Amino acid sequence: MTTFLSGMNTAGFLVAALFFFRFWRRTGDSLFAIFGISFLLFAAGQSISVSFDFLQDDKSWVYVLRLFGFGLLLAAIARKNMGKSRL
Repeated sequence: MTTFLSGMNTAGFLVAALFFFRFWRRTGDSLFAIFGISFLLFAAGQSISVSFDFLQDDKSWVYVLRLFGFGLLLAAIARKNMGKSRL
């Protein structure tokens, strides 16, 4: 059951990535591209942890992908908000 739910989680990450890439292609805004890349990293981390049976958190190096993905999200949001001039 855990494998099935992890697979569903991975599929959800991939759908979210495709969603953001579609908006990136439509608008050309790099924020959407970075969000898509982050969700691809989340999907990769989840699928690696399931494929190699790292579900008991004994291999913390897999979570570096999630950390990098969240770092990208924070950097993209900060870059988007700092780019606007304040009146």
